[in-house]
Amino acid sequence: MRQSKRGQVEPFIAMDVLRMAAEAEAAGRDIVHMEVGQPSTSAPKAAKRRLAEALEHQPMGYTVALGLPYLREGIARLYKRWYNVDLDPARVVITSGSSGAFQLAFTALFDAGDKVGLGEPGYPSYRQILKALSIEPVGIPTEAQNRYQPTPEEIPDDLQGLIVASPGNPSGTMLGKPELEALIEHCAARDIAFISDEIYHGLQYDARAVSALEITDDVFVINSFSKYFSMTGWRVGWMVVPESHLRTVERLAQHMFICAPHASQVAALGALESIEEMEGHVSRYAESRALLLEELPKMGFTRIAPPDGAFYLYADVSELTEDSAAFAAEILESVGVAVTPGMDFDPHRGKQTIRISYAQSPERVAEGVRRLREFMAKRNG
Repeated sequence: MRQSKRGQVEPFIAMDVLRMAAEAEAAGRDIVHMEVGQPSTSAPKAAKRRLAEALEHQPMGYTVALGLPYLREGIARLYKRWYNVDLDPARVVITSGSSGAFQLAFTALFDAGDKVGLGEPGYPSYRQILKALSIEPVGIPTEAQNRYQPTPEEIPDDLQGLIVASPGNPSGTMLGKPELEALIEHCAARDIAFISDEIYHGLQYDARAVSALEITDDVFVINSFSKYFSMTGWRVGWMVVPESHLRTVERLAQHMFICAPHASQVAALGALESIEEMEGHVSRYAESRALLLEELPKMGFTRIAPPDGAFYLYADVSELTEDSAAFAAEILESVGVAVTPGMDFDPHRGKQTIRISYAQSPERVAEGVRRLREFMAKRNG
């Protein structure tokens, strides 16, 4: 059977590391998972309670393609609460996780052969989803002094789109409002569609994250219940689109997904009622972040991107290795700690970087720190 050229996307290395870690666990080893951005906490209590009640009385059939109206209204209220933005619920589209939102956004905005810019290091699935849609991803190398975020002068003029994440993955760095505004204005002046990935909003530690909707309505904003709301496996996210694009997105959603999972949408309603519980999770991440920032430099990890949000640290390990994949494999084999080599996030400079996730419990992160300290002590002799 023939295979398409556009289907030949690259593997998701973080998931490959997760598989190797799972194989080690199956063989009886205890592994500290610091490779994937998956909260160790379960879905909010109210989310599970709402779903349990609904399962007794609702058939969980199709919903309308854009999602349950009262969930869309709840998300609009969240924007008022977090950003003081008055958002029309009609512009909110419920999706099958943020991954479904990316597919809808890229398909609604771009044609085959169009060019879409993305910062490097950045989330690898942007690049691979674009490739699968016959859209050309254009990597923009970013610099530590710019917090690994793109700047207007770095953006090529021949792009049809730009996707920016703040807080970013893998760096955890954020754009301030002036910097985000400068990027949006630069793109608007050149007819470059702007997509703002805000999946890690709510997970910030010093200053709050800024939404692109605080600056303009003429953007696509993508978010999810996966990270802050601790619902990765429920596969429910959302997208805010300009009114001019709503019917296009709706038609695409009808055919590509029909709707996001009904049960997950019901649970998401409960998640929106659980901000206090979620803030307790953020305090746990803050505890782990502080521990890592204190202890990692003592071991030799001295070049770390300033992590404003999310639950990652991105470290330049060029002084320690020329092959971050081999380095990560050595750590996993030696002390049972799984970290992600940087090639996922930066195909050109990733052999000199690793990402360390602190999405697990503070206790497990502390154990990971202890093991990393042991590993580096042995390695340094």
